[in-house]
Amino acid sequence: MYLSTVDRPKSLGWKGISANVFALGAVSLITDVSSEMVTAILPLYLVVGLQLSPAAYGLIDGVYTGATTLLRLVGGYLADRTDRRKTVAGLGYALSAVAKLGLLAAGTSTALLGAVITADRAGKGLRTAPRDALITLSTPSGDLGRAFGVHRAMDGVGAFAGPLVALAVLALTADSFDSVFMTSFCVAALGVVVLTLFVRDRPAPNPTREPLRVKEIRVLWQDVKVRRVILTAAVLGLSTIGDGFVYLVLQKRAGLTIGWFPLLAVGTSLVYLLLAAPVGALADRVGRLPVMLGGYTALIAVYLMIFGPVGGWTSVVVVLALYGVFYAATDGVLMALAGPLLPERLRTTGIALIQSGQALAYLASSVLFGLAWQFWGPETATRLAALGVAVALATTALLLGRRR
Repeated sequence: MYLSTVDRPKSLGWKGISANVFALGAVSLITDVSSEMVTAILPLYLVVGLQLSPAAYGLIDGVYTGATTLLRLVGGYLADRTDRRKTVAGLGYALSAVAKLGLLAAGTSTALLGAVITADRAGKGLRTAPRDALITLSTPSGDLGRAFGVHRAMDGVGAFAGPLVALAVLALTADSFDSVFMTSFCVAALGVVVLTLFVRDRPAPNPTREPLRVKEIRVLWQDVKVRRVILTAAVLGLSTIGDGFVYLVLQKRAGLTIGWFPLLAVGTSLVYLLLAAPVGALADRVGRLPVMLGGYTALIAVYLMIFGPVGGWTSVVVVLALYGVFYAATDGVLMALAGPLLPERLRTTGIALIQSGQALAYLASSVLFGLAWQFWGPETATRLAALGVAVALATTALLLGRRR
């Protein structure tokens, strides 16, 4: 049996979750309403509206997540060096908000859309590591699974509501995408205001009061446990395809009309927000590695069932439920697993390294899946993705596990 190196940490119960975690959750909730308004309609807009090929969409989808790796590292390093994680996170949230206005100016230009999407993801790259570091610094180590679970559940509420808000705006404005983009900007700006007013910074202990130096980052890579987590994140990112691809394949397979497409993300988000907190608590109790491996097992089932023997709405419901289970069991659990292994002084930089490895691998994965779809078809491409997840799952067990 494989066990995590930080299995079964001592838990202090739900009381270990601080007000700062809830405030960060509120910011993520509001921001996800904004981002998911755009994300829910973007694949359909690019593939159906602009007639992009699967390979071209794969490139844009990879850029959406993976092309901001350097900024993730810069954001993590700046946050640790200045000891101002809230400020760096705030810059990231603000950049993403402004990028929503850029979508208004981009029109149908693929090049401009790519640039605006990159700017939006640059904001996400800047904010994610400082935000997650603030959660770890605001929470006892034994309650990190619960804290990330609560945060991701609140984040999931935003992801659930975002597509519904987008549909409402489209219905009220005669399918005006510009209205969706403007509303998204206003909601994102509200998230920045909430961050400024209610989130408190949590400086890491630094008895010497000396600023962080770049060469100190080598300590992270020299630590074998941290190095294994970074490699694991990269392997998992390489095996994961984007949500847009999953929903596009599912829509084609089930024969759903275009109007139903944004609601596919709603189904996943509903399961995610219901399960994120209890699954995080389960990870604290039984071990974070087994829960994460279970989540990727669910992802294998997602990829296989899309072209399984059962079709129609039954397939849609089961696939979306399993996809929500996957996110609930992996999104915050990996950060909860990694947090106690990282020195507090280098906590944000370490999280940025892990997320950057995963994001860079995801960029390659999206491009490869898009090419596989274009040349071999979506069914073969999806089955190859399932095989890739199985290999990644076994690799994760070897890297992070140990024999009892």
